[in-house]
Amino acid sequence: MSKKLTTRAEDYSKWYNELVVKADLAENSGVRGCMVIKPYGYAIWEKMQAELDRMFKETGHENAYFPLFVPKSLFEAEEKNAEGFAKECAVVTHYRLKSDEENKGKLIVDPEAKLEEELVVRPTSEAIIWNTYKNWIESYRDLPILVNQWANVVRWEMRTRLFLRTAEFLWQEGHTAHATKQEAITEAEQMMNIYAEFAENFMAVPVVKGLKTEAERFAGADETYCIEALMQDGKALQAGTSHFLGQNFAKAFDVKYTTKEGKQEHVWATSWGVSTRLMGALIMTHSDDSGLVLPPKLAPIQVVIVPIYKGMEQLDAIRERVTPYIKELRAKGFSVKFDDRDTHKPGWKFNEYELKGVPVRIAIGKRDLENGTFEVARRDTFEKQSVGGDDLVQLIENLLEEIQENIYKKAFDYRANHITEVNSFEEFKDVLENKGGFVSAHWDGTTETEEKIQELTKATIRCIPLDAKEEEGVCVFSGKTSSKRVLFAKAY
Repeated sequence: MSKKLTTRAEDYSKWYNELVVKADLAENSGVRGCMVIKPYGYAIWEKMQAELDRMFKETGHENAYFPLFVPKSLFEAEEKNAEGFAKECAVVTHYRLKSDEENKGKLIVDPEAKLEEELVVRPTSEAIIWNTYKNWIESYRDLPILVNQWANVVRWEMRTRLFLRTAEFLWQEGHTAHATKQEAITEAEQMMNIYAEFAENFMAVPVVKGLKTEAERFAGADETYCIEALMQDGKALQAGTSHFLGQNFAKAFDVKYTTKEGKQEHVWATSWGVSTRLMGALIMTHSDDSGLVLPPKLAPIQVVIVPIYKGMEQLDAIRERVTPYIKELRAKGFSVKFDDRDTHKPGWKFNEYELKGVPVRIAIGKRDLENGTFEVARRDTFEKQSVGGDDLVQLIENLLEEIQENIYKKAFDYRANHITEVNSFEEFKDVLENKGGFVSAHWDGTTETEEKIQELTKATIRCIPLDAKEEEGVCVFSGKTSSKRVLFAKAY
């Protein structure tokens, strides 16, 4: 089977779709709009999960699990949230199928098995969780509640794309309850910072931290914090959000606590989440026309060893030679694969591991055995070098660090070159059309202007950067006064 990919320059969208499938990350399933995440793709997601889970627990959060189904009456309780997700909801109305004798015994929905109350398949869990928290919270002693769940959610998308937008996807969602407004705001900011740290230190994806505008805010939130990343095609991707929910859900579900002074107060809330969309960000930020480029910290296989041999005797000699190095590398916490399959030639294997983005490849053949050397190739730059056995482990350790830093720097430099300040709407449209990336522009703060710009250009305000400096200016569209620049972009 040919593994050659469409190039990014030819068709970026086609390149992405082909890469996801050919690198064995995921594929479309028999269920419209839903994906099968294959073992190699799931192994990357597991590494993401493990790191994020550790970071959550280090900041005092615990994992729990809540139902997949939300009674419609609970879902409707917080009106803004219900309205925001209504068009994407899958709803369970019946609980049984029966045999249709008139139609050769095919199964039909049993009309007599209609649910008393319809159940919404969770698009997000605020409603069921806040209904539960009502039973958990009585006094200030019960606060804060710092809970996260790893789960699947369903949002009935009409136009789907593997990892980026599917009807069902995997994510984590944190839901916390606090005694004070400031405590909840601090929590929401902390989680945005954790997401940013994860994106930059593990995914090697530089992000902009910011606030969403009112129009882009999570339904039911008072404030939405976000991290925004830039893909190689100049489009933005929202990589994570953290919401300060105020007392909206506490009021909707009547969740109160008794203060130290004996008063009854509504609690303050946050929710925050990242999803398998991060897989899309990882692929599109780093990968090239030969396949995936994975950051070593998240690569399922960090080092692959490919023997080049004729006959079992040579293979056995190579295996004996590499075994101590494999043990030493694994003892240091690195994942190493020795690919001794006799069903594929070395050249085929080289292409396969390039496609799968394995950071470091070691080849060893008859001449290397005689010379006591190894050929070491790095995936990010394709550079190769011959190295002696005494230096091998240290070299690989250094290389994995270097590759992690190098792919971050490459992505950072790309983003730095694609944040463009503009001062007129003509300039705005020109940059958006011909260069792409983030367009830094003054905005008058109104939803009306925001919507008009989106209608005319398909660009949205990705965020109001937290580090945006106060400066007097005029809105690029309306000409009204503005106090700071925001980032616009076309987005996934």
